[in-house]
Amino acid sequence: MSDIAANWRRSLLQETRCQTCSLSSLCLPLALQLEDMDQFDAIIRRRSPLKRGEVLFHQNDSFRSVYAVRSGSLKQTTTEGCGDEQLTNFYLPSELIGLDGIDEQAYMGTVVALETTTVCEIPFDRLDSLSENLPDLRAQLFRSMSKEIRDDRRMMRLLSRKTADQRLATFLTGLSDRFRRRGYSPFSFRLPMSRADIGNYLGLAVETVSRILSRFQQQGLISVSGREVNILNFDTLVEVAEQESCR
Repeated sequence: MSDIAANWRRSLLQETRCQTCSLSSLCLPLALQLEDMDQFDAIIRRRSPLKRGEVLFHQNDSFRSVYAVRSGSLKQTTTEGCGDEQLTNFYLPSELIGLDGIDEQAYMGTVVALETTTVCEIPFDRLDSLSENLPDLRAQLFRSMSKEIRDDRRMMRLLSRKTADQRLATFLTGLSDRFRRRGYSPFSFRLPMSRADIGNYLGLAVETVSRILSRFQQQGLISVSGREVNILNFDTLVEVAEQESCR
């Protein structure tokens, strides 16, 4: 029995190494040569899976690590002084969590698992030291930070200039692209988040989200069953998302 357990542990370790991870071409190791992969792999801590609703870290916790999503999904919420909670991000496999905590050395929001989720913890002090010796890793880290800044600015434009229909169409086409880059179907996928979460993220009432989804179905753009979404007319959905608003 002990041999079986030992073999299982060795198998699990092999499966969770960066070299054998199916997401390595999307994550930080994307920039690394095979001979450098072991150095990066050595600093990673593999955590036990998070259950749905379990917190990865809380807003204002001391910043120590960034996290790469291995499977599942999470959401980030921030609470302002008045107590209002704003959903600011969703994270899917291969995406990095916690980069916004580097400057103030504290996490900017609370991150919660939307479903059973596994993450790789990367202590930032060790990542920073390693990246000094691996320029390709540092460049990939900078690209990840740049993408986060770009996504934040895109979200600001989305909330300030677009109509409710445009916001939801942009959200759906954005999810489609994120699933496509991970090798999943860009046209048929399950929403890991609730409609209330989508509404909070887009600045819309949950009733508005449901009403627009129904309208998109009537227009033949999508079909929805619970959280299962099928995009039937992607090009037209993109046109709705990219319409110029006069607001």
